[in-house]
Amino acid sequence: MPTQSLVSLLSSLSIDLDPYEAIYKNLHSHPELSHQEEKTAARAASHLNSLDAGYEVHTSIGGHGLAGVLQNGMGKTVLLRADMDALPVKEDTGLDYASNVTMRDSDDVVKPVMHACGHDFHVTALLAAAERLAKMKESWSGTLIVLFQPNEERGGGAQAMVDDGLYNKIPVPDIVMGQHVMALRAGSVGCKVGHIMSEADSFKITIFGRGGHGSMPHRTVDPVVMAASVVMKLQTVVSREVDPDQFAVVTVGSLQAGQTENVISDRAEIRLNIRTQNHEVRNRVLAAVRRIVKGECEASGATKEPTFEGTTKFPLSINDETVTKNVHKSFEEFFGDRFDPNTKCSTASEDYSILASSHGKPSCFWFFGGVDEKTWDEKEQNGRLAEDIPVNHSPFFAPVIQPTLRTGIDALCLGALTFLKKP
Repeated sequence: MPTQSLVSLLSSLSIDLDPYEAIYKNLHSHPELSHQEEKTAARAASHLNSLDAGYEVHTSIGGHGLAGVLQNGMGKTVLLRADMDALPVKEDTGLDYASNVTMRDSDDVVKPVMHACGHDFHVTALLAAAERLAKMKESWSGTLIVLFQPNEERGGGAQAMVDDGLYNKIPVPDIVMGQHVMALRAGSVGCKVGHIMSEADSFKITIFGRGGHGSMPHRTVDPVVMAASVVMKLQTVVSREVDPDQFAVVTVGSLQAGQTENVISDRAEIRLNIRTQNHEVRNRVLAAVRRIVKGECEASGATKEPTFEGTTKFPLSINDETVTKNVHKSFEEFFGDRFDPNTKCSTASEDYSILASSHGKPSCFWFFGGVDEKTWDEKEQNGRLAEDIPVNHSPFFAPVIQPTLRTGIDALCLGALTFLKKP
């Protein structure tokens, strides 16, 4: 059977992973914030060139984005994507290769930086897959694109690359694929047809009061109390305004006001994140948030209307049915019972699909696990997965290197060969 020969082909050619484990550790120790992925991009470009495999490397696309193109005869064009940026999180994993990096963020504030979402794994796996697939050129035909995207965490990297003429520099792909390491059992892979990741909207909301002396609250309009009322009222949006059969998340990730304890500030800033998987629900939630904020401000005697500034936006990620079913066949044959073809739609969000949807092309995205198998099994048996397994964006998020890296490499190669392998 064709699928079996694909599995046999992939199993027959492996590469030395020791150098890639070293690359991963180096990337983990040297994370870079969104828009600042200069050294990570340079490392990826240098590695692609060092393979001496014929990759045509294009750099500085949409910021620090880059793409390597390997043309290998007639056939489909497949794009594999990895994101590069890290998060403003202080690492607390205790790893001997933990990050101690600090950087200035977009607000010119110095913050600790950590690869708390696994993008270092994504970059390393794609570099390894690029080598492995290049060594298998006699077995496939078509064009392979390996793309390293900046600024995923702020939701703007994919669109920035497209807007910067990405597809004037490289071929338009027939298929776009990507993956994400998650807090799942290491060695496992999950995918599904249809909705795979949520839509997201983030805002900075500014509430205006009247500042003054901490001992004279009657002479002020306290924005802290106003903001606290807003935050509490927002907790009712999902519980009381969204159909229980539908999905929505409303999270206040930041509330900032004032600088010291004896001064009542004249304003407060709320940073809000909303996740939905349905456009109708999204519109309902957005309308409720605006209504609540404006209503609380009016009730509190705010000195002027609140302002709403959009900060990030992610589209719904939808796996194409035909493409995904073909990928499923390859994954089922190779990973066996380690593959879940009906994984849950993630509450997290991604912007990779813009690389496909901008040109009306299909895409497929999957997850692979990074939690030590023995740890996972023990916590699952004791009913402690939610309490004891750190998730993405946690300062304790630390996927085990193996079999996580090997699984990510295998999955990328399988995805590409599903559509590029010679008959």
